[in-house]
Amino acid sequence: MNTTDAVTFWNDVYANRPTATAPRPNDRLTEIVTPLPPGDALDIGCGEGGDTLWLARQGWRVTAIDISRVAVDRLAALALSHDLGDRITAEQHDLRESFPQGAFDLISAHYLHTPFDLDRAIVLREAAHALRPGGRLLIVDHGSTAPWSWIQDPDVRYPSPGEVADGLALDPARWTVERADTPRRIATGPGGQTAEVTDHILLIRRAA
Repeated sequence: MNTTDAVTFWNDVYANRPTATAPRPNDRLTEIVTPLPPGDALDIGCGEGGDTLWLARQGWRVTAIDISRVAVDRLAALALSHDLGDRITAEQHDLRESFPQGAFDLISAHYLHTPFDLDRAIVLREAAHALRPGGRLLIVDHGSTAPWSWIQDPDVRYPSPGEVADGLALDPARWTVERADTPRRIATGPGGQTAEVTDHILLIRRAA
């Protein structure tokens, strides 16, 4: 599938949803990032912006990116309406073609899954190199299929955190895996239904 298809697909996904006025952050983000001192953050695949808004409220300066122009424009407007426009920069990026400029203390990639071709290892390796010394890359992937997921392939296989780390092939003298596990939680879907899901968590820190 070509680039136009991917952009159109994700624009349609968000255009067909009501605009979120108070999107919630991901549970794993709040759990892991709350103890960290704020700095500059990059939210990869910001979607409706729940993570971005939460980070900004905690004092982070956030660059939020998504392939969908609809999502990015909605988030920019939402940031202004929440008086967070000075802390949030929203940019449209197709990660197969461009990566945001800058250096970051935190890079968050939550559920960076797509039905289109994307070499995640290249993207996440570039993210690791965009960290400042002492900065962290937080990767949270699906480890199971929720009933409401657009992925309903019974044969889908979710790589483990260890496999994702191996695929990045980062120099262990410069990047350390601080956490790699597969906890379960009760998640709530867009229609209010609940189900137990598994998250694959990988937290990598660049040496100070």
